[in-house]
Amino acid sequence: MTSARYRLGDRWFKGNTHIHSTVSDGGKTFAQLERMYAAKGYDFLFRTDHWHASDVRAGAQGGKLLWMDGIELDGQDQTGAAFHIIGLGTFRGIDRAAGLEKGIEAIRAQGGLLIMAHPFWMANTPDDVRRWRFDGVEVYNHICQWMNGKGDGLVHWHVALAQNPRTLALAVDDAHIIPEHPGWNGAWVMVNAAACAPEAILEALRDGRFYSTCGPELKSIECRDGKVLVQTSPVRFIRLVGPATHGRCVGAFHGKLMTGATFDVPSDWPFAYLEVEDSHGRRAWTNAL
Repeated sequence: MTSARYRLGDRWFKGNTHIHSTVSDGGKTFAQLERMYAAKGYDFLFRTDHWHASDVRAGAQGGKLLWMDGIELDGQDQTGAAFHIIGLGTFRGIDRAAGLEKGIEAIRAQGGLLIMAHPFWMANTPDDVRRWRFDGVEVYNHICQWMNGKGDGLVHWHVALAQNPRTLALAVDDAHIIPEHPGWNGAWVMVNAAACAPEAILEALRDGRFYSTCGPELKSIECRDGKVLVQTSPVRFIRLVGPATHGRCVGAFHGKLMTGATFDVPSDWPFAYLEVEDSHGRRAWTNAL
C-alpha cells in the first residue's frame, strides 16, 4: 500500500496554527495557553501574534507541548484589499511600518508558509486569493464562525485549488480568549509526522500531511490503484470532493453511523479531497490527495 500524502507508519499530532497571546491582542500568556491546550491533548501550538515574529528559542519551554514560531500580518495591499495573513516559520526583519506587501515578501524569502486567514470574514474576493498564491487557506476559523458565522473558507480554498491543486487547507481556533470572543479548542490540525519536533511538524505541514477538523477523526488515509480508503471515528457522511459539481457521498441522515469508506478517484479530476461530517454537523477535511 502507498499513500499520496499520508504516511501510514507515522504518528498523528494535534496542533493549532493560529493562536494569540498577551503579546498582541490575546487574553492569555503563553504559559496559560500551554496549560489550557495541553490539557485538551494538544502536542504543538504556533505563536501567531499580530506583527510580532516570535522566537521560541529565546524563552524557556515549559515542556507541556511544543511551541513553534509564526506571525500574523494585517493590512491592505496595493489594490486596497484588506488581508489577515498567517506566516508559519521563524522570521526576522518584519516591520508593520514597511507594510503588508513587504511582510509577505519577507515571509516568502525566509521560507515560511503563507496562509490566507479567515477570507470570508475579511470579504476577500477570488481575485484576492489568486493574486498572492497562498500556500494555504483557512477553511474553518473558529472565532470568526462564533462571532458572525463567517468562519468558512471553503469557496476561497476551491479558488486556490483551481490555480494550484497543492494548496493547503487549515482549520484553526484563532483563539484570543477574551470576553468579546472567549472560544478555543474548536478547530485544529492533526499532523502526520515522524516526531513532534519543529522540523518534522513544519515539513509535514508543508507537504500537506495533515487533516483539519472540528471534531471528527481520520484514523487512516490510504491511496492505491486509483482508490482512496479512509477509516474514521463514527460519522454520518463521508464525501469525496472534486472540482465544480464533481463529488461523491456515502451515508444517510438516519441509521447507523459509518467508520470508513472507499472511493474511486477519477483520473481526470485536477484535485480531490475527503470531507467527513459527524452526527453533530462537525466536519473534517483532508488536503488534496
